[in-house]
Amino acid sequence: MILLRPSRTTFARSPAALLSLALLAFSAAACSRPIIQRHDWPAVPPTPLAPSNPPVIVVGFVGGVVKHDDPIRSEVKLAEHLREEFPSGVYVQTFENRHRSKAKRAILTQLGADSSGRLSENEKRQARIILYGHSWGGSAMIQLARDLAKRGIPVLLTVQVDSVRRFGLDDRVIPPNVARAANFFQPNGVIHGREEIRAADTAKTQILGNFRSDYKEHPIGCPEYPWYDRTLAKTHTEIACDPAVWSEVMTGSKLFPSTTQ
Repeated sequence: MILLRPSRTTFARSPAALLSLALLAFSAAACSRPIIQRHDWPAVPPTPLAPSNPPVIVVGFVGGVVKHDDPIRSEVKLAEHLREEFPSGVYVQTFENRHRSKAKRAILTQLGADSSGRLSENEKRQARIILYGHSWGGSAMIQLARDLAKRGIPVLLTVQVDSVRRFGLDDRVIPPNVARAANFFQPNGVIHGREEIRAADTAKTQILGNFRSDYKEHPIGCPEYPWYDRTLAKTHTEIACDPAVWSEVMTGSKLFPSTTQ
């Protein structure tokens, strides 16, 4: 089902839930005009993170052939913001979409895996993982979730932004180790995102929605992005830096509303 507005979903208040809020709220400001200053980043509810072992793990994937630390990219800005907002108890890193194995090794290390990559059942149960990605990064992120599923490792949330399928990968079906998944896409241009995702097992995965944006009548500027992105993949680039993509989260918090204790 394709939605124009997010539907209401309730989350328990926890460090991972707050990161879910931060993740989706942030992109609404990640690439707006004028360029947002540090003090303008969306505020995360001032609930301190309790010390945790292992940490909440947030892994993002950039799209195309973008460098993992390209500072103009919303995916990278998001990671930087979360590191500043949560200086302890949280591991945040971005990866190039072709470096999925590197991301998996980083996750296993954070979970306490031994030198052979093995985890105890207790270490697996403690996993609190959030994954996000744009373009090919969305496709790589879903495949990473599958890799984790093979090891019995759960994922709290996946967020795809105009996810584009890489050869040999399936970014449409969300594996059953993922608790919740959201998909943001735009349908125009030579490069456009996956219009609909579905759960492999609806009893285990909640699809929060497939949220469509359209830039034909309401184009936006992404002045920080390279000219070739803005010219050759115009709408695909616009959704990557669109301040309205997750504005519902910031204003009405329709996707992840505030909850009571």
